[in-house]
Amino acid sequence: MSAEDHFGPAIAAEYDALHGRTDPAAIATTVDVLETLAGSGAALEMAIGTGRIALPLADRGVEVHGIELSEAMVAEMRGKPGGAAIPVTLGDMATTRVPGSFSLVFLIFNTFSNLTTQDAQIDCFRNAADHLLPGGYFVIENAVPPIQRLPFGETLLAFDRQAGHFGTDEIDVVTQNATSHHVWMDGAGARTFSLPFRYVWPSELDLMGKLAGLELAERWADWSKAPFTRLSRSHVSVWQKR
Repeated sequence: MSAEDHFGPAIAAEYDALHGRTDPAAIATTVDVLETLAGSGAALEMAIGTGRIALPLADRGVEVHGIELSEAMVAEMRGKPGGAAIPVTLGDMATTRVPGSFSLVFLIFNTFSNLTTQDAQIDCFRNAADHLLPGGYFVIENAVPPIQRLPFGETLLAFDRQAGHFGTDEIDVVTQNATSHHVWMDGAGARTFSLPFRYVWPSELDLMGKLAGLELAERWADWSKAPFTRLSRSHVSVWQKR
């Protein structure tokens, strides 16, 4: 089954403002880590989106390529300074092949979970490994499944409650599939957006890595390299190709 594009023109136009985490200091911290891992080689961002990370990484002198399913998201990146210079291949990150080899492949901000089957997630690891040079790194930033915060027997978990935004995750603990529901409210009224995903445990990711010939090298709670603990709500994991 082909991947479904949930990020059409309306979502893409507002993505940075509503989802993009555009704080310059946070972006710089992320790019610092990725630049170090890329070294003197090229980097491939899977689900490059609007270029929130790819553009500042390219500004550091790293050769950056991208894979992206949504033409509308790529169009947003193309409208930014430097956005036209980054090669992007349209397609599903689990299967799309880009010419060349890379010292770094990365996937940030929970995007890996947009692959809604375990098979597709395994394929994504294999695709990343196929793009990597020996010794290269695959990096994923993803949420830790929020099951500890889900009351027994319940399926809905609120993750954001603000004056202008309300968000809930609708979770199936049997299949590990879920849907994030968003409602934004302002003077123009209410807007809604729902996105399916499959949550995945860090240990499950490590097994996917082993199947693809990758070994866990680092795991942090965030891009500042804070220690990953049982209370961490997200993780940045780095696997290395044997």
